[in-house]
Amino acid sequence: MRSTCEPTIISRRAFLAASAGVVGSVAAGARAREAAESPESKPATGNSPTRDGMSRLAQLEIAEALGPTPSPLWRLAKQCGVDYAVGSWRGPGRSADDGPEVPWGYQPLERLKKRYEEAGFELAVIECRPPMNKIKLALPGRDEEIDAVCELIRNMGALRIPVWCYEWMPVFNWLRTSTDIPTRGGALTSGYDHAAMKDAPLTEYGVVTEEQLWTNLRYFLERVVPVAEKAGVKLAMHPDDPPLSPIRGLGRIMRSVENYQRLLDLVPSPINGIALCQGNFTLMTHDLPGVIRQFGKQEKVFFVHFRDVRGTREKFVETFHDDGQTDMAACMRAYRDVGYRGVCRVDHVPTMEGENNQNPGYSTIGRLYAIGYIKGLRDAVYSK
Repeated sequence: MRSTCEPTIISRRAFLAASAGVVGSVAAGARAREAAESPESKPATGNSPTRDGMSRLAQLEIAEALGPTPSPLWRLAKQCGVDYAVGSWRGPGRSADDGPEVPWGYQPLERLKKRYEEAGFELAVIECRPPMNKIKLALPGRDEEIDAVCELIRNMGALRIPVWCYEWMPVFNWLRTSTDIPTRGGALTSGYDHAAMKDAPLTEYGVVTEEQLWTNLRYFLERVVPVAEKAGVKLAMHPDDPPLSPIRGLGRIMRSVENYQRLLDLVPSPINGIALCQGNFTLMTHDLPGVIRQFGKQEKVFFVHFRDVRGTREKFVETFHDDGQTDMAACMRAYRDVGYRGVCRVDHVPTMEGENNQNPGYSTIGRLYAIGYIKGLRDAVYSK
C-alpha cells in the first residue's frame, strides 16, 4: 500500500516525455536588523497544541523534516540547535516499517516517535499520509481510505503527536517542470513554467471540477474532524503547489487566500486549519505578512513551511531563503505578532556545491544554510 508523503518532483524533460507517451545567522543583515528595531509588541496569546501533556511552545520553533531512519542529517540538524522533527514513515523508496503492519498503526508510529526522541527531537508534526486519492476523487473504496486516516489520527492523539499535515491535490503532488535551473553561484534549483504544460494530456480520471473537489472535501472533513477533535490532533491543509487550476484536467482548490477561508468555514472546528507554505502563499498574494496575520488572528496557522520563490504562479523559480521576492523579516514579525506557537520547517532549498541533485529541494548543505538563516531572523525579530 503506497502512502503519499513524498512530492512528485518531475523534471521538464521527464514530464513532457511521459505526457507524450555555512550554517550561519545570515539574517543579521539589513532586513533582520530592521526587524529587530520594530516597535511592534508581542501578544500574550496564540496557538498551542490541543491536548494536555503536549509541549507548550512559547514561540515559533524551528523544525527539520527528517526521514524515518537516523542519518547524518539528523546529527547535523541537532548540531545546529534544532529540537523538533517533522516526521515521515517513508524514506527514499521504502517504508521504515515494511511488514504486516501499516506504518500509520499504533506500534509503527510509536517506534517512529521513539527514534526521534532518542536522537533528541520532539516529534511535532506528521507530514505523511495514507493513500487518499480515492477520497479526493470520490472513487469506490474512499470510505476505507478515510478509515485509514482516522486510524492515523487516533494513534497520533494517543502518542501526543499534535499536528497532521495533509493536502488535497488529486493524482500528483507538487509539480516542477525543471529541477536544475542555475541560481546564485551556480547552485541548482527547481522551477515551474505552466506554458510547458499547455499540451499535456488529461489523466486517466478525465476532467475533475473544483466543485467536485469541494464536495469530496466536505465529505472527508465531516467524517474526520470529529475524530481529530476527540484525539486532539490539528489538521493542517497544505496548499496546491503550484497554486493553479486546472492542471491536466484536474481541478485544484487550495490555491487562493479566499479558498483557504472557505476551507476553514466549510467544517468549522478548532482543529481545522492551515499549513502555511510560504512559497505557495506568496504566489497567491502581494501581502504575505497580511495573510499570516489574517489567519493567525483566527488561530488557524498550525504549521509553517519557510521558503521563497521569484515569479508568478504561472512561472516561478525557487530561491535561497535570502534571495526571493518575499520580505521574510516582515513574515517573521507577523508570526510573532499573532502569537504563533508552533513549528516552522525549512523547505525547498537549492542544491549547493559538492552535492548531487538526486533529491531536488532537499539537499543537506542548503538545508543547513536555511536553518542558520531562519535562526538568525527569528532571534533578531523575537529579541524585542
